[in-house]
Amino acid sequence: MNSYTSWGRYPRSHPAEVVPLSWISRIPDFNQFSHPVLVYGKGRSYGDTCLNDGGVLLDSSGLDRFIQFDTHTGVLRCESGVTLQSVLRLSLPDWFLPVTPGTQFVTIGGAIANDVHGKNHHRAGSFGCHVRSFELLRSDKGRVFCSPEENKDLFAATIGGLGLTGMILWAEFQLKRASGPWIECEQIRFEKLDTFFELSAASDENYEYTVAWLDCASAGHKLGRGIFIRGNHSSAGPQDSHGPLPLPGFEAPEMLISRPTVRAFNWAYFNSQFRESTRNRVHYEKFFYPLDRVAEWNRLYGQRGFLQYQFVVPYQNREVVAEVLDLIARSREVCTLSVLKVFGSVSSPGLLSFPRPGVTLALDFPYQGQPTLDLCERFDQVMKRNGGVVYPAKDARMSAESFQTYFPQWKELSNFLDPRFESDFWRRVTPTNGNRQ
Repeated sequence: MNSYTSWGRYPRSHPAEVVPLSWISRIPDFNQFSHPVLVYGKGRSYGDTCLNDGGVLLDSSGLDRFIQFDTHTGVLRCESGVTLQSVLRLSLPDWFLPVTPGTQFVTIGGAIANDVHGKNHHRAGSFGCHVRSFELLRSDKGRVFCSPEENKDLFAATIGGLGLTGMILWAEFQLKRASGPWIECEQIRFEKLDTFFELSAASDENYEYTVAWLDCASAGHKLGRGIFIRGNHSSAGPQDSHGPLPLPGFEAPEMLISRPTVRAFNWAYFNSQFRESTRNRVHYEKFFYPLDRVAEWNRLYGQRGFLQYQFVVPYQNREVVAEVLDLIARSREVCTLSVLKVFGSVSSPGLLSFPRPGVTLALDFPYQGQPTLDLCERFDQVMKRNGGVVYPAKDARMSAESFQTYFPQWKELSNFLDPRFESDFWRRVTPTNGNRQ
């Protein structure tokens, strides 16, 4: 049963009403509800962009039909509740997603609303770069067709618009050619951040996918070590096991995630690769979606949940990564996962999109109350001094002042918001129901 939480399970939110949707033709008039509305897909946003406390959640997961697929050109049109997993099951072995985040369990509507990015940003940009058109349903204008040519301002506002410009009914986007479900992957151990940046620069031309895992539990001279991962599509490969691993039906005890256990895991993971560099041919699910292999892995954090802090800073300010790692090392917080990537120069069409040229780091922390919030606030101060930006889709705590500093375009976005749509996130980061200003 869907409890309609965010993936991070913090903060808690309780909608006044949930309306499951099954047919586009039977979507109710948004104006009939006495509370603000918001579309809810699969709930994979880490923070509160998908939450609407005291309001109405429109569950779009039932809008999961394919409308048209041109197998010659790779252009796909589908309803907004279709998941990335469903697209891949339809399109492979000949076509692949143009951009994919670290989970396949997100809807197309959610991918557009958060303008998701992936390991190939240096080549392909964000998901919004590959959207050709979509149709919105709004409370004030009814059905509105949007594309780069028609209603182009609303098109741009919706891509990365956090689901606030209306409900995406269907979308059409361009897939990319693929040679099958296999990825030729190389993993390279590195001992310092400078080596990561050298590997990233050297890999951009010849590798479509690049990313790195960092050991945030280390300290001293080991701070900044990790494993660099790069890969390309391959036409052949071995059959491997990639099914989800179920968890027991109970919340994990808080003691499961602690400094000693995370330090031990990171040491084992880093040292499990005996050679400096290894090559392997793996299934795409293992390469792109390693966490999807553990069903409901967010439950490992227990009832209190977790926070993810993801930022991007200009490349010339890449020393910020070391500064943030040092703040973590000097705090009492436990960073369970850290992923580092260099964004390329491909511009997103979205008005409020997060991806931009620079260095991005994503950090997961079990929520331990005020100390966790205080550490994230210290990160915010570093971002503001260095031209950094925090990803709204992963956020659950930044202040209105921080958000408006990161995204001065929020005022322009406000002009395109559906007057009946709100979210916990938007109420938190804009003054007095910012979409009414």
